Amino acid sequence: MIEPAQDPQPSPEPVAESKTAWRTRLTAARRGLSSEIRAEEASALVNWVVGLRGDPVCCYLPIGTEPGNVALVDALAEGGRRVLLPIVVGAAPLDWAEYRGEGDLVAGPHELREPGGTRLGPSAIGLAEVVLVPALAVDRQGVRLGRGGGHYDRSLPLARPDAELIAVVRDTERLDRLPAQPHDVLMTGTLTPGHGFHPIG
Repeated sequence: MIEPAQDPQPSPEPVAESKTAWRTRLTAARRGLSSEIRAEEASALVNWVVGLRGDPVCCYLPIGTEPGNVALVDALAEGGRRVLLPIVVGAAPLDWAEYRGEGDLVAGPHELREPGGTRLGPSAIGLAEVVLVPALAVDRQGVRLGRGGGHYDRSLPLARPDAELIAVVRDTERLDRLPAQPHDVLMTGTLTPGHGFHPIG
């Protein structure tokens, strides 16, 4: 276990702020992290993720300042899990395809890398017992703050009712309360570098 890294600026406080304001603050805090801290946190997430139960797993490839790296996905696949990765198809629910190694990835929109194999359709998320979800923050009620593209907002309602919906965030991004909207699908847990899996509720 690693000690949770401290942000270079205080965590956001006022819940009345808009989602846009929260995104600005949280994104700035991530940008301020050193490459050493990012590498430590990515390594810690790999150690934790292998302990999650459930198969198949819908995952994603972290990009930019998102916690983690391709080793997170490799750890799941090497552990014998069937791993499905998202494919962005515009303003529609995400499509999915099976991860078959980094060499099978192709360039997608928004600097994403996507599986080059057979597309399984948006309903494939309904196969997963575990869905690892990118997030900027999540609160104690399970409200997730994403980057604002809406891709997961459109996709998560298609997940099976008993699936674990786990937001992958830094330890300092587990907050008391975030602004919520009626369409929000609540997370059932978080995965952080310092504490691993933590159920919500």
